[in-house]
Amino acid sequence: MFWMRRRLASVGLAFMVMAAPVCMTALTAPAAASEIKVIVNNIPITTYDIQRRAAFLKLQRRSGNLTALAQDDMIDQTLRVSEAERLGIKVSDEQVDGAYNNFAKSNKMAIKQLDGIMNQSGVTKAHFKEFIRSQMLWNQALGKRNRSGSSMSEQDVVRRMLQQGGAKPSATEYMLQQVIFVVPANERGSIAARKREADALRARFSGCDSTREFAKGLIDVTVKDLGRKLAPELPPDWAELIKKTKVGGATPARETAVGVEFIGICSSREVSDDRVAKLTFQAEGVESGAKGADELSKKYTDELREKAKIVKR
Repeated sequence: MFWMRRRLASVGLAFMVMAAPVCMTALTAPAAASEIKVIVNNIPITTYDIQRRAAFLKLQRRSGNLTALAQDDMIDQTLRVSEAERLGIKVSDEQVDGAYNNFAKSNKMAIKQLDGIMNQSGVTKAHFKEFIRSQMLWNQALGKRNRSGSSMSEQDVVRRMLQQGGAKPSATEYMLQQVIFVVPANERGSIAARKREADALRARFSGCDSTREFAKGLIDVTVKDLGRKLAPELPPDWAELIKKTKVGGATPARETAVGVEFIGICSSREVSDDRVAKLTFQAEGVESGAKGADELSKKYTDELREKAKIVKR
């Protein structure tokens, strides 16, 4: 989804982006039948799950007792996924497939090549996708936890402004338009052709008023008016592209979970008011809080462990 909130953590996935291509050593799975090793709040974790995660840790070049680390990892993942589900958070198969495909692209690999690495290493494509899903769910759960625990009051905003000499911060407010060339998950092989179509429409973009006229006759193309968005509200994966694009222009087209997209900049203006101040101060806190995000994730997970019923066999 385009307007997802800033993700506060990408605990394992960001590390995998650096580590995945570096090791293709095959890990042969034991022939023994899978059995239940741990039960977490009535949810079983099998030896097969732990073997897959141990292979995953080996792919990351982790050291130590990988089986023990993998078991702890799977316990944490089970708790986190359950918590996200309790909060009503959902991640679709299409979103996971899109993230998997983007992961391959960012590592300059074809999908089949990534599939091969996952299978040869003993991780399997299915296990890696479930890991991706768990990270996406947990990131959203952390976002909810952070927003509920760090909301700034009007008094907080006034205090920050007084510390800065009484001046309210300003921010750029953008009027935006989203253009989506939809590519279903089962047709991702055609995404290069859709990218060329998107680039062709983008080249004709000269302002938001004419986009729908240009898009007429194109198949599965959606044009959405996104309204006004302040700079601190822009999603991280689009923010820099939007800021670098002039009014009346469009960002480069990008592959996303739903297909190929670009964003048109209809207009922009500088705004300074109480809402801008609050958003700006909150954004500053998030930008400086990478370490805090890791601490929040650990604290949240520790709380879930304390309340959980974990039975090891």
